[in-house]
Amino acid sequence: MALHRLNSVTIGVPQVAETARYYADFGLAPDSDGWFTTVDGGRQLRVVPSPARRLVEINIGAGDHDDIARIDRRLARLGVTAEVDGDRLAAVEPLSEARVVVEVTGPLHQPALPAPPYNAPGAAARGTGRAPGILREHPVTPRKLGHVVIGSVDQEATQRFFTDGIGLKISDVVPGMAAFLRCSTDHHNVLVTQAPVNFLHHTSWQVDDVDEIGRGAARMLDEHPERHVWGLGRHHIGSNFFWYLKDPAGNFSEYYSDLDCIVDDALWTPEVWEGAKSLYSWGPPPPPSFIEPEDLAALMTGAHNPA
Repeated sequence: MALHRLNSVTIGVPQVAETARYYADFGLAPDSDGWFTTVDGGRQLRVVPSPARRLVEINIGAGDHDDIARIDRRLARLGVTAEVDGDRLAAVEPLSEARVVVEVTGPLHQPALPAPPYNAPGAAARGTGRAPGILREHPVTPRKLGHVVIGSVDQEATQRFFTDGIGLKISDVVPGMAAFLRCSTDHHNVLVTQAPVNFLHHTSWQVDDVDEIGRGAARMLDEHPERHVWGLGRHHIGSNFFWYLKDPAGNFSEYYSDLDCIVDDALWTPEVWEGAKSLYSWGPPPPPSFIEPEDLAALMTGAHNPA
């Protein structure tokens, strides 16, 4: 596909220093100018000051300059003006006023990791020995930024901006509620949900396996139980294991592993999902604050004047 990776996300928060410490605890490596890096993806999160928490920018990787020109033409048909500077295009999503940048970027190379040996009925794959997951002591460090979830007061309009304008593809939908969109072989890189206010719901970060999800969450909660939101569980759409935590500004951050990959578009058929089954297959039920974060009323009060 012409689009091939989610490069980075920029979030605005009132409490920059406190939020930065949170993401360092989460396993992202502080770089400079408010940036944090992942193991494979490089500089993928930037934290900047803002009067209220919000999504400031999403950066997406394209293949070549022709892709930039095509996106410019598609956005124009939607009535959206883009700024083009060589191999870089920037446009503002009209509802959230978040900048979406598409720029020519090299592919993301991730080294293949050996699958951990899991014993199964009649198959002692591990032989004589303890599970490697219980012996790990190194800090959990996310491999890459996986996806960004956006609440929109007009889910269909925001979806059209990303699909008809930017060029993301639809992986699955929950009618009237959500669309799972991809700009890579990952099942989704942007998820747009219907909401009473435009806001950033969460960012999601890939780790090696379910043991790393558990280890990462346990460390994050050890001295800060208030960070817990929802988990451990397994999503139905996308299939991934998950655990959600909350940063000091109120944004959720997710550790995930084992997400569906769409390596051949011709072999994937988007499906229409309904009800609770669309949200998770197993795990604790989602708390009400996951569906409607506790600060939504405060965000709605200032929704007419985003920073």
